[in-house]
Amino acid sequence: MNPLNLHTQLTNLTAHKKSRLKVSNWVIENPKHFKELLNFCFKIDEDISFKAAWVLEMVCEEKLPLLFPYLEMFFKNLPKVTKDQAVRPLSKICLFLTEKHYKKRNIFLVFKYKEVITECCFDWLITNQKVASEAYAMRSLFYLGTEFDWIHPELKIIIEQNTPLKTPAYGARGRITIEKIKKFRLKTHKS
Repeated sequence: MNPLNLHTQLTNLTAHKKSRLKVSNWVIENPKHFKELLNFCFKIDEDISFKAAWVLEMVCEEKLPLLFPYLEMFFKNLPKVTKDQAVRPLSKICLFLTEKHYKKRNIFLVFKYKEVITECCFDWLITNQKVASEAYAMRSLFYLGTEFDWIHPELKIIIEQNTPLKTPAYGARGRITIEKIKKFRLKTHKS
């Protein structure tokens, strides 16, 4: 295998963490291939897309600033992704971004990016997704709801409606999210 060929590396990628880590480290060491990785993520009709999303998640976890020059591209294409194997890592990247913006306050997301994250996260909560994607969506929406008043009430309604129909893991994350919403509301009403 030619180690300089990202396509080959993604094609041969397995779900094992060691395999994903090897390719993500290669991209971090060769950041000129980051845009190519992002392009593969959004080839939504090809299986390589979810493998690229797996790697993108790991790259962003280590070096989120590599994504910043490509945020426009990321958010333009994010709503088009529907395969659950790709939604999970992309929903986690949305969580990375919202945490950095709202909790750590070391990046700035413009309104249109917040809007896309909000729309996608609500879509992931009302469509049939894996619990990890839903949990990341709840957490992102919690952060967004600290700025946009309408989000927390809508999020709470969806969680309460879905909890009896979903897995125990969904219910646990839902209860944690609702509790955080209550604490946030109490804190803001005291101010």
